[in-house]
Amino acid sequence: MTKTVFIGALAVAGLTAGVASAATLDDVVARGSLKCGSNEGLAGFAAPDANGVWEGFDVALCRAIAAAVLGDGQSVEFVPLTSQTRFTALAAGEVDVLVRNSTWTFTRDTDLALDFPGINYYDGQGFMVPRALGVTSASELDGATVCIQTGTTTELNLADYFRANGISYEPVPVATNAEGQQQYLAGACDVYTTDVSGLAATRATFEAPGDHVILPEVVSKEPLGPAVRHGDNNWGDIVRWTLHALIAAEEYGVTMENVAELAAAPTDNPEVNRLLGTEGELGAMIGLDNDWAVRAISVAGNYGEIFEANIGESTSVGLARGLNAQWTEGGLMYGGPFR
Repeated sequence: MTKTVFIGALAVAGLTAGVASAATLDDVVARGSLKCGSNEGLAGFAAPDANGVWEGFDVALCRAIAAAVLGDGQSVEFVPLTSQTRFTALAAGEVDVLVRNSTWTFTRDTDLALDFPGINYYDGQGFMVPRALGVTSASELDGATVCIQTGTTTELNLADYFRANGISYEPVPVATNAEGQQQYLAGACDVYTTDVSGLAATRATFEAPGDHVILPEVVSKEPLGPAVRHGDNNWGDIVRWTLHALIAAEEYGVTMENVAELAAAPTDNPEVNRLLGTEGELGAMIGLDNDWAVRAISVAGNYGEIFEANIGESTSVGLARGLNAQWTEGGLMYGGPFR
């Protein structure tokens, strides 16, 4: 299908949605690109390569959304945002969606008037120290200096943990992960704290990763996921179900390699057929055509493929699936039913 015909089909399908709920979708289609709020640079999650091409776990979700909506996973403008500017940029309409390892919390969902359509990584806050420090537990950090990014959930978590354990610390505020890494390596702080995934990604960029230890304590729940603005329910549905399509695809064995074949004709699995648009009219319900999920999966594969390629155990980041395994494998990843 040509881009012109494809966009025309979107316009017709979009008539079934309310005018108010289609605002962001209309803007993205009219612009011909998705503006995705991203991390400034976090190995494995979101960073430009040597040629300036953005890649990573979060980047893959942005590209999947663009493919679902625009038919092209490359039609994305990545907007690097700091922890302090990310939510104001989204609220102001500077980006269409925020996919920047951001924690879904009560106040962000309500007071900031944002919606978190789903969770793409279950995480928790941890601590990283130089191996030479000889520390094996966070309970041994009494009096430590701690580098911590301002404007993040980690500030409150840090204060709560040390208070609950009756130990003291001296905060060393940093604005970005890059600054935190620099200060930590320069010895300005004994400890760097952030989400465990962020610590693993940061450590992977060090000259000697083995000289640094991520302590075993995980002191918070950090459900990370994409965020959109309140009040645009149709756009929230598109982001939500694109994420669910990637998760469900892994469960049902739909991969980057076989998705086109499975979408060519109905299979014996009705759930797969509805996911891939060979049965039913699910696409029209969110203002898209029936091949939207096929395109999303075709960009970088299903959730498991995206995880393993960017942050899995075979990469420099080296994260195990853990809680982010499929529910059928003892994890929490659970794609909603496509029916």
